[in-house]
This record gives sequence, C-alpha cells and structure tokens, in this order.
Amino acid sequence: MNNRSLMALIVVVVLALVAWNCFYIVAQTERAVLLQFGRIVEPDVQPGLHVKIPYVNQVRKFDARLQTLDSSTSRFLTLEKKALMVDAFAKWRVLNAEHYYTSTSGIKQIADERLSRRLESSLRDQFGKRTLHESVSGERDALMADVTATLNRAAQRELGIEVIDVRVKGIDLPREVNLSVFERMSSERAREAREHRAKGKELAEGIRADADRQRRVLLAEAYREGQEIRGDGDAKAAATYAKAYGMDQEFYSFYRSLRAYRESFADKRDVLVLDPSSDFFRYLEKSKP
Repeated sequence: MNNRSLMALIVVVVLALVAWNCFYIVAQTERAVLLQFGRIVEPDVQPGLHVKIPYVNQVRKFDARLQTLDSSTSRFLTLEKKALMVDAFAKWRVLNAEHYYTSTSGIKQIADERLSRRLESSLRDQFGKRTLHESVSGERDALMADVTATLNRAAQRELGIEVIDVRVKGIDLPREVNLSVFERMSSERAREAREHRAKGKELAEGIRADADRQRRVLLAEAYREGQEIRGDGDAKAAATYAKAYGMDQEFYSFYRSLRAYRESFADKRDVLVLDPSSDFFRYLEKSKP
C-alpha cells in the first residue's frame, strides 16, 4: 500500500469517527441536556436520535426512572420528648433536567446526599409535632403525606427532582430504652399473671366451698329421707307385730319369755340368781314333762 492509499484510508476513518460522533440517542428512560463548551444550549433533549457538533457539543444523560433513597436509621424526638429510631426511604425522579444538572452536576450520589439531609429535617419536624402514639399508629399516614409534600417542594426548588413518595419502614425505641421498656412490660405481665392466679385461686376456693356445701346438703337430705323411710318401716313393722300379737296375748307373752330365755342363756358361762317363784320362770313351772 502506497502513501496515497494510506492517507485516503486515514481520512475515511477520521470522517467515519466524526460522522459517528455527530449523532446521539436519548432513550425513553432518560433525560438529557446538550452542552456547548460546558454551557447548556438545550436544557431538555427529547427522546430519539439527535445531531451534535463533535468535540464542541457534549451530551449529559440522566436516568429518568424512579429512584430510591434509602436513608440511614435516625433518632428523632416526639412531642413528649420521647426518642424514636426511624428508618425511612423516599422515591424520586428527575423533573427538570437543566436544574438537576446545574445543582448536582448530574451525579446521583450528590442528589441522594442533599435529599437525605432534607428528608431527615422533614421527618424531625413532623415527629416533633406529634406524640408517640400519633407517630406510631394514630397519624402515621398523615405524617408520611406531610413529609412527602414538604420534601417534594424543597427538592423541586433546590434539585429539580420530584419526590413521589416517602415511607417509614420501621419505628423502634433506642437500645438504651428497650431494656427498661422490656423490664417494665415484664413486670406488668408478671403482675397481671399474679392477679389472674389469685382470682383463679379465689374462684377455685369458692367452687370447692360450694361443692362441699352441696355435698353436706345432699348427705343431710339423704340421711333425713333414710330416717323417714326407716321410721315408716319401723312403724309399719310395729303395727304388724302389734296386730299379730294382739290376736293371742298369751302366746305373745310366751313368745317373749322364750326370747328372754334364749338371750339370757346364750352363753354357758352366764349365771343368774333369781327367785324360783318369780314371773321369769312362770312358763317353766307350768310346763309338763
């Protein structure tokens, strides 16, 4: 290859590079500004294919999609001066490309850092206006809405970005407070447990006393009914005996004497000293061999 051909090839390559640098593409997910020697000449380049002057114009592109700022856990005081550890995040995107570039040089880390300070300041103000209960549950949604609105106004004015939403991921007590809170909760639960046990014992004693009372009542009623039945039986037996013995009184006297003999001489070792003419031997004397 001679010098002329080499020069022609070099010229073609240079022209190709120049032609390549004359065009640039802005995607749908991007925002861009066109610079000329560092000065903005087109503040909001629309998505598509565009032409620029090589080495004179420079294109700065920014991600226009939704970005997430995850702030570090910070300590805030409520209206009652109670400390809370709050973990929050914010969703934002570029709204004004020119303002965003001039305020942050198009660097996301700078935007996150400045937005994080604003977010912390807004959260501090909102938590300082509310009590612990309101911050945790009562007005949590209203708190996040107020922080979002305040942060969005400041971010648009200072950074050219739009804050879409702010959310509180977690609210916790400081570590030095957790132990005392846990101990207080433990003592309260122990006190409630003692109260429940005392009530249970009292209820158990009442149930036992009532059961004993019912047992005594049932036994007394059963004994009374048994005595009544036994008395009725004895009365019927006595009436039957009286009726039977009344039919022959002499036989009844004889029968009673036999029973008296049987019971008196049941044991051979028994000894009686009686007058032979007493009534006890009346039927023995009348008996015939």
